[in-house]
Amino acid sequence: MPERDRERLLAELGSVSRRYMASYALFNQAVADHLGLHPTDLQCLNLLTLEAGPVTTGRIAELTGLTTGSATRLVDRLERAGYVRRERDAADRRKVLVVAVPEKVAEFGRMWDRLGAPWSALFDDLDDTELALIIGHMRRTVELSGEQVARLRAGDV
Repeated sequence: MPERDRERLLAELGSVSRRYMASYALFNQAVADHLGLHPTDLQCLNLLTLEAGPVTTGRIAELTGLTTGSATRLVDRLERAGYVRRERDAADRRKVLVVAVPEKVAEFGRMWDRLGAPWSALFDDLDDTELALIIGHMRRTVELSGEQVARLRAGDV
């Protein structure tokens, strides 16, 4: 591919990426507003549903990149909204676990199900190689985003 074509494509990718991120942030805000949550709380709830089981507030801080104090306040808000509860760890009574409330998580899941069909349809015309390419890109993006969050929080910008 000629260098000018690549430059044009990279410029377009930069522009489309910015619109993509903005549209997702605005969508996230709309979903959070619908549920009466803060957008960060919504994404924390999303991440909690991907964990294998209950987690500590420290783990929530790791997942979100928040300080432990901010993660504690986030859990407080989710608890007040009824999405999580705190329980003592049966194996180590000193440890407090954050447990998702199944009924509220199911409500959250039903809302995603109602919104999900059009998103899934975006991939209907892609073959397995194209899907694998998108998955690889998303994995790299998640990793890079985590690194960039750490840089920003460390003031290394």
